Amino acid sequence: MAEKRDYYEVLGVDKNADDETLKRAYRQLAKKYHPDVNPGDKEAEAKFKEAGEAYAVLSDPDKRRQYDQFGHAAFDPGSGGAYGGFDFNGMDFGDLFGDLFGGIFGGGRGSSGRNNGPQRGANLHATVRITFMEAVTGVEKEIEVILKDECTTCKGTGAKPGTKPEKCTKCGGKGQVMYAQRTMFGTMQSVQTCPDCHGSGKIIKEKCPACAGTGYTSSKKKIVVSIPAGIDNGQSIRIREKGEPGVNGGPRGDLLVEVVVSSHPIFQRQDQNIYSTVPMSYAVAALGGEVLIDTVDGRIAYTVKPGTPTDTRIRLKGKGLPSTRYKDVRGDHYVTLVIQTPDKLSHEAKELLKQFDALTGDSLNAAKRAENVASEEGSKKKFWK
Repeated sequence: MAEKRDYYEVLGVDKNADDETLKRAYRQLAKKYHPDVNPGDKEAEAKFKEAGEAYAVLSDPDKRRQYDQFGHAAFDPGSGGAYGGFDFNGMDFGDLFGDLFGGIFGGGRGSSGRNNGPQRGANLHATVRITFMEAVTGVEKEIEVILKDECTTCKGTGAKPGTKPEKCTKCGGKGQVMYAQRTMFGTMQSVQTCPDCHGSGKIIKEKCPACAGTGYTSSKKKIVVSIPAGIDNGQSIRIREKGEPGVNGGPRGDLLVEVVVSSHPIFQRQDQNIYSTVPMSYAVAALGGEVLIDTVDGRIAYTVKPGTPTDTRIRLKGKGLPSTRYKDVRGDHYVTLVIQTPDKLSHEAKELLKQFDALTGDSLNAAKRAENVASEEGSKKKFWK
């Protein structure tokens, strides 16, 4: 028989965990491994029972004290422990899960069925693509979505004109049916959507010919999306009440439009800052001078200091993207200056460059000089032997 795991390890809590921490840890595990969530999964069922046993002990001050002193032996009838074993069938966990599972544990707590009053409709999702510069300045885009509207023929009832929906006999109009299930905790009740009325609580015997009994008709509609300046790739814009229609007179859901920002050939973005690389000639790097830098606000001239090394990064304050939260705040633009080496030189340019090198350290002949020095030192050593 496999050795039992430590109860604190099972719940993933510290040995000094308080009651609320124990309850929160058990809620998470029970929700994850409950048999209704994992039908037919024996491993999940075993973990569910293991978590229940651990919580049953640690949530009881007396049992927890005995467990902390004797371990699992405290409840082993053959080890002389204080309790000599106990079962968990009499324990009621309805209060622990009533609000978490919405009535999945009926127990003795009197859980109720779902409210068939007005319910908000589901959200719709759409995508819109914009350019990098449109993300900088903000833009309005028109998108096309398929929206449902109340059927004008049946006024949203789904029933043929002159008829009415009838109360579902399977669920009694509640939209849910309850099933009893025996577990290690005793008899538990799980609530599921009624398979006959699909949760509506009503049965339509004669369907409206215009909407096929759905109560809604679908059509393509164009919606203008206002995209704020500074929006980042993957962010979404919420358009209120442009989603699915509500149920039983409830409000519509929302339309969530995800914004996809195209990449830019020069600029890279990180948060509200922009990064780019600008080439500079060796002459400008050595003597100083101006380089032209493209920014989101247009091209500017920047004065490079004499002796600027390659990969020098400069900061253009306030030349980044605007904040979507604070209208007057902008990020910065960071520019890396890289010395550009010419790959095509005229004969005259090459001769002048050789002259320049000779006057500034003669780097072209540095290797030969080093070889000559090494050769001379070797000769001296040989002579003195």
